[in-house]
Amino acid sequence: MGDCASDNDHDDDGPSSGLRKIIHVDMDAFFASVEQRDNPELRGRPVAVGGSSGRGVVAAASYEARKFGVKSAMPSVTAKRLCPDLVFCKSRFDVYREVSQQIRAIFHHHTDLVEPLSLDEAYLDVTEDRLGIGTATRIAQMIRQEIRAKTQLTASAGVSYNKFLAKLASDQNKPDGICVIRPGMGADFVQSLPIRRFHGVGPRAEEKMQRLGIATGADLAAKDLAWLTANFGSFGEYLYRAARGIDLRPVRSSRTRKSVGGERTFHQDQHAPDELRETLERIVDIVWERIERAQARGRTVTLKLKYNDFTLNTRAKSVPHLVADKAEFAAIGRELLESELPLPRPIRLMGLTLSSLEGVEKGSRREKAARAAQLSLL
Repeated sequence: MGDCASDNDHDDDGPSSGLRKIIHVDMDAFFASVEQRDNPELRGRPVAVGGSSGRGVVAAASYEARKFGVKSAMPSVTAKRLCPDLVFCKSRFDVYREVSQQIRAIFHHHTDLVEPLSLDEAYLDVTEDRLGIGTATRIAQMIRQEIRAKTQLTASAGVSYNKFLAKLASDQNKPDGICVIRPGMGADFVQSLPIRRFHGVGPRAEEKMQRLGIATGADLAAKDLAWLTANFGSFGEYLYRAARGIDLRPVRSSRTRKSVGGERTFHQDQHAPDELRETLERIVDIVWERIERAQARGRTVTLKLKYNDFTLNTRAKSVPHLVADKAEFAAIGRELLESELPLPRPIRLMGLTLSSLEGVEKGSRREKAARAAQLSLL
């Protein structure tokens, strides 16, 4: 693993050096931690937020549950099998939004350049902070202290000179930790990481990289742009920059997401209608949780099917009103799927997206190239 600078190492590089000061703040097991905070009986116990029914999906897991291998997007039956003592809590998005607003207010106390990614995660550009503190490390420490004081919850933070590195850093010392990647440290830090730590590299991409002899950032950095593009298409350009710790994206407080969705790539091509219907229900659970996180509503639902010959088929339905709730979103998705059954041939991927959004969170979870990578819901 890469090494972080000490918490006491304050960064002095600022506008005069041409480097940004970026903080990535990520709440620790946010939904589950809120449930444990509000119900003392849950503290210290393995907790999952989400449905516990046969086709339910884990939306969030406490760190006690993660020790058993429970994680978000996992079918609830699988989670229960891994952790028989797992306690399920229904999602309370009204409470999560209220806490998120408290956290946002803390961010804006320090900078106007805040790019929320979801209710529990955001980038901050503090190159010129509002309080004149001057060091991003100290600001990150203050933010974490203020969050704990006002919400009784913990947050992890990453501090660096670009968004890619700040995000990697916030993951490094979770939970309740901070990591600083100072100028000059970025490339070495990235090259020491296993390739699965790169955002956008899912299980299939990791398998392909392993076959090609790429296991770490250093292995990736040894490949030139032409080789990476030949093997990974446009994603190769992102990998080339990421392996060198390069990310020129600014923190954008006004950036608007155009859609929220998710997809499932099958280990084996699927054709049976009942299996396809069950997969759709799980995708609905995952995507609606993302819609809630983003505080988004939209009018258009799109079903995506990729056949085993890699041809792509999409079907969309728009309604004159905002899709009201998960039940309506699921009903439209089912209608779209049923219109395609029986399928002419097996599919290797299914996806569902809500677009024509209003009231959406600003910002994007991953860089454009990483978003283009397949997102597994396994």
